[in-house]
Parts: sequence; structure tokens; C-alpha cells
Amino acid sequence: MTSREKVWRALRHEAGPVPVDFGSTGVTGLHISCVAALREHYGLDRHPVRVCEPFQMLGEIEDDLADALGSDCTGVNGRTTMFGFANEGWREWRTPWGQEVMVPDGFRVRVDAGGEHYLFPQGDTTVPPSGHMPASGYFFDAIVRQEPIDEDRLDPADNCVEFQRLAPEDIAHWQREFARVKGSTRSVTGGIGGTGLGDIALVPGPFLKHPKGIRDVNEWYISLVERRDYVHRIFAHQCEIALENLAEYARIAGDAMDILFVCGTDFGTQHSQFCSVATFDELYAPYYRRINDWVHRHTGWKTFKHSCGAVRPLMERFIDCGFDILNPVQCSATGMEAAGLKTDFGDRIVYWGGGVDTQHVLPFGTPAEVTAQVTERLAAFSPSGGYIFNTIHNIQARTPTENIVAMVDAVHAFNRRGG
Repeated sequence: MTSREKVWRALRHEAGPVPVDFGSTGVTGLHISCVAALREHYGLDRHPVRVCEPFQMLGEIEDDLADALGSDCTGVNGRTTMFGFANEGWREWRTPWGQEVMVPDGFRVRVDAGGEHYLFPQGDTTVPPSGHMPASGYFFDAIVRQEPIDEDRLDPADNCVEFQRLAPEDIAHWQREFARVKGSTRSVTGGIGGTGLGDIALVPGPFLKHPKGIRDVNEWYISLVERRDYVHRIFAHQCEIALENLAEYARIAGDAMDILFVCGTDFGTQHSQFCSVATFDELYAPYYRRINDWVHRHTGWKTFKHSCGAVRPLMERFIDCGFDILNPVQCSATGMEAAGLKTDFGDRIVYWGGGVDTQHVLPFGTPAEVTAQVTERLAAFSPSGGYIFNTIHNIQARTPTENIVAMVDAVHAFNRRGG
């Protein structure tokens, strides 16, 4: 059985070995420091690892490491990063913690006297920076560059400038990417961008030189209540462009892809939700439903929804909107216990993640504690399929290598035992 076949059995809710994903998306990866440490642990060629996603400083999982980890999934990457510069022209860069890595040419950093690092949109150092890494940090935060808001002159078009039809250079990029993965024995995940409604990581516009509109995180959440017509107009425009782009993307990808990453919008906090069920039904559901319906009518892909936090009250909505997959399955959040999620929704949605807690157990526990939690989660999520193993979001910097290895070993031991 190939990795792709294993994943499809899980997607069809058929019993079998639990598939594993390490690095096929921007929410299922590993920090660049962990990638380098694992390459060393497994005795792989030691060289500077590429920063494939600079916002979270994720490292590229090359085929040799994917083989060592037993990963069943791979991803096709976008042409540009979260900061708007292209993934090309690779060069070496030394991180604040002393690691030599490879970054794209547009990765232009300014360091102040206190060691604070600033990253620039589209690599343009003549405009204000859009990313900030503290001197003691390991990834970049988006810098909010909100212009003064004039309620009488607010124009939804200002929040729509990033939603454009695929340019010729994007089409050429996707053609190269899908040629690269065609015939892969691993399951392939991809996405075009522009389908994540109100993704708070993107609201500040870290890829824009001069963002206009509502770009402050707090102001955006206020808008869900006080400026609903404004938000509707953004989502309606975004959805129309997304459907046009999906048609072109589907023409290029065809059956070389299995899973479409639709949405990274977080709806949950540790204990509650960022919006009510009623707000989700009014603002988000109609557009998600259109996107998912189009995908299911025109392709054989499954659709992937990412949302951290306590989203149990929204689970029925996610399913009703047509999402096939939920990630990262934050089991530590209120109401998100693994057994209950599996019992209540596990026959109607695939869980992708939830395998180990990345806030406490994986970074701060012992290898034995990691093994115990991984085994417990696998026992809860894996019966009758419908589960792909991954951590709860990306593996963060300073996570002990021995704990990551214990996690990997526990998954494969579980599969060898047959569950």
C-alpha cells in the first residue's frame, strides 16, 4: 500500500494504518531548528535547511527526512511567502539563535541596536516593515500598520486588493509544482490562497507595502459585529475571485492533488470562540459552502479546514459547510476531548492532527509522557479510519529532539501493532 492509498483509506473512513503528515502544509510543519536537529539525529546530509515559510520560520521537509519520519503526505507550495516575496534566489542567512539557513532573496531583514529583527513586505526595505522577530524570538509576528479609520470613507475594496486573479507567473509556478509531484506515492496537499475568509494572520496584510482598509486585529473583530455589510462585501468579492482561480488551479492540478487547503481562519480560543454560531452562520457559512460545493462538484479533492481552539459548538457548521477535514484538533481546549470528538463527529469529518499537545507535553514533557499521550490519542481517533496523525499545529522551536523522535516512534509502533 502506498502512502497515498493509506491516506485515501483514512479519508474514506476505512480502517487501516494511521497515515502521518509532517510538513505538507503551513500548519502541520516543523520549526527550522527542529528540522535541522532531526536531520542530524537520523544521520542525513547536513546542510542549511530552507525556510519554506518565514512567518512561522518553518523548515522544508526534504524527501530523505520525510522517509525517515515515515510521512505519507507532501505539499505543493505557493509562489510567494506570507510577506509577499517569491520563494526563489536562495541564499544563506544566520538566525538570531545562530543557525545557518537558506532564505529567499526577498527575505530582507533590518536589525536594530537591541537585536530586534524586522522583515519587509515584498522585500522592499524602503517601506515600513511588516514583520517583527524579538531579539529572543524564533519567528515573526505581523506588524499592524492600521491607517486612521474614517467611518464615512471606509471602502471594502481596500480590504480586497490582495484577492486577484492568478497571474501568468502564478500559473507557470503551479504548472511546475504539479509536474514535480505528479506520480508521487505520497498524498498531495495544495491551495491557491484567497479562500480563507477573515484569516487573522492575513488581515494586517504582511505582504502589502501600504495596507489600507481595516487591518488592525481588534478592529477586524469589532467589524464582525458593527460593520457586517462591509465584511459581507469583502467575502463576496473574495469568493468570486477564489472560484475563478480554483477553476484554473483545478485545470492545472487535475488528479495530481488530493487535498485542498481552504481555510486557516481560527474560530476558537482556549475556552471559547471568536464569534457566535449565529455570526458564523450569517457571515462565513454562505461563502464556505459555495467554495466547498464547487470543489466537490468539479474535483475529487477533499477540503481542509484549519481552526485552533474550542470549536466544538461550530463542528456541525463546519460539516454542514462541506469541510471534509478539521485541523489541528486542539484537544487541550474546552470541549475538545479526543474521545468525545470521535464519538460525536468522527464518522462525518476527518481529524488531521490532535496527536500530541504542542503547548505542554511535546515541548516540556518526557519522552515517556509523549509516547503515552500519542498512544492514547491514536487509540481514540483511529478506529474506523477518519484520522491522519499530526501534532496540534506546528512543532515549535526548542522542542527536544528526543521528544519528537519518541512521538514518531510511538505512531509507527501503534501501526505495527495494528492499533
